[in-house]
Amino acid sequence: MNLSKKKDKKKSEQEKVEERREEILAAGRKFKYPLQWTRHRIVVNTVLISFVVLATIIIGGWLALYRFNMTDEFLFRITKIFPVPVASVESENVLFSDYLMLYRSSIISIERQSGSQFDQVSAEALHAEYKRSALSGSEQYAYAIKLAKELNITVSEEEIDTEFNRHLKIGGIDRSEEGFIKIIEDNFGLTKGEYRRMLYLTLIKSKVEMAIDTNANQVAEQVESILASNDNNYQVVAEQLGDKIIYEETGGLVDSKNIDGGRASEAIRLEPGQSSGRFVSMNGDGYYFVKLVNKNNSEVNFVSIKIPFTEFNQRFETLREENKINEFIEIKTPAEEGF
Repeated sequence: MNLSKKKDKKKSEQEKVEERREEILAAGRKFKYPLQWTRHRIVVNTVLISFVVLATIIIGGWLALYRFNMTDEFLFRITKIFPVPVASVESENVLFSDYLMLYRSSIISIERQSGSQFDQVSAEALHAEYKRSALSGSEQYAYAIKLAKELNITVSEEEIDTEFNRHLKIGGIDRSEEGFIKIIEDNFGLTKGEYRRMLYLTLIKSKVEMAIDTNANQVAEQVESILASNDNNYQVVAEQLGDKIIYEETGGLVDSKNIDGGRASEAIRLEPGQSSGRFVSMNGDGYYFVKLVNKNNSEVNFVSIKIPFTEFNQRFETLREENKINEFIEIKTPAEEGF
């Protein structure tokens, strides 16, 4: 008699089912574990590939920005997403996106106006000049932002809206917003958001300059006092204050659409003999006073007084002399490159 058969007969149906189940599971494990191992390798490989791609992008981006000083639109968009610094001013980061925005808006304007009239060396020199100007400008804006934080100075969205709307009407032309955006895109390569960023930077710097320039504020008060006691006689102010101010006469009628810091557009709103009072120039570099001599529908004849802001620039230059401005890129002229 077969002993195994006797042994099987003694097993319950439940035991037989469990044994069969275990046989099936054991057979399945032969396929399961290799598949798990394959999935593990896929995950590991995916992570490694992602790391290599990310490292390549970071290294490539670093080389493009900091080593080769590239300024194309793609990198500009990237720096707007990732706020990497191009320099620092007393530990305040200077945003690469601000530097590229200033540089690209300037160079695009020049290239679209002049076309390709420059030879290679002249073009390289022009690019280097505008890069240097844009870097210095972005450093000044960063310093202004630093001082604004210390002085609790802010610029609201409403203030930017007001300034934006004022720019719509520069030169006495009542432009539509759509038309104005088209102008800045065509001439400067800027979007509305980028133009608003430039307005913010200008406004914050202007506010800081007004706050810290004690001398300019004192001179402005002197001008107001002299004008009040001499029937708005600007020549008397010029005689008494000398080189503390800048006195100018148009000498005749000029276009009311002149880009002159806002003086012509301010003058066209006055009546002959009327003085504007103190206002900040459109580029934020000082105070203006304007007195209308005469005008017609499109032209104005006026005299003006300017009180330049100087304190901010003096402080900034002191920082540069003390090596407190650190630049992370090197801008070379063609002569320095050996061309």
